[in-house]
Amino acid sequence: MSGEHYFTAEPAAAEIRHDVVFTIDDQEFRLKAAGGVFSASRLDPGTSVLLQRAPLPGAATTGFLLDLGCGYGPIAAVLAANAPQATIYAVDVNQRALDLAGENTGPNVITALPDEVPETVGFAQIWSNPPIRIGKPELHALLLRWLPRLTPDGTAWLVVAKNLGADSLQRWLVEQGFSAERHANHKGFRIFEVRKAGDVRPAAAQNS
Repeated sequence: MSGEHYFTAEPAAAEIRHDVVFTIDDQEFRLKAAGGVFSASRLDPGTSVLLQRAPLPGAATTGFLLDLGCGYGPIAAVLAANAPQATIYAVDVNQRALDLAGENTGPNVITALPDEVPETVGFAQIWSNPPIRIGKPELHALLLRWLPRLTPDGTAWLVVAKNLGADSLQRWLVEQGFSAERHANHKGFRIFEVRKAGDVRPAAAQNS
C-alpha cells in the first residue's frame, strides 16, 4: 500500500475520478473520489464500521466537530447531514483530498490543512479512522495534537483494526491521561470512546 495519501500534499497519482456510493442509517451518500487519496475505490471498512457503530450526532448538535484525516470526506459528509447546525472541520494534509471533500460536503463543512484550523476552536466531537500505518511516533504526535482540543465534555470516536495494534493504542491513550473505553467490536475493528482526563463517563455497553 502506498503511503502517498498520508504524506503528500500534492499526490503524483493520476486524478481519475469516480463515485463511491454507500448508505448510513438508510441515507445514501454518493461521493467523488480519485487516485492519490485514502481508500479511493470504496468506503474504507474501518470508516464503515465507525459510521455504523458509533453514535452519530443528532440534528440538535451544535458547536464544532472534527473529521481528522478526512480523505475525500465520507465521515464529514455523514456528520454534516446528521448535524446541520454544527460546523464540521474536515482536516487532511493531502490537498487533493481536501478539494474532493469540499465538493462532497455542504456549507457547514470547512476543509482545512492542519495549520489552518484556528487554535481557539475546541471540538465537541472528533471522529477519525487514524492513519495507523504512518508509524507510532507520527500517530502519537497526531493524536496528542488534536485530542487535547476536545471541549471539557467532548468525545472522540476512533476506529482501529485489532490486528494493527488497537489494544496497544488504547493502553497508550490511557497512559497519556485520557479515558479510552472500548465502545464496540465489529469485523476485526475496535471503536474507542476517548475523553479528556477529568471527564470520565460510564462506558457504553460493548457490542460484539
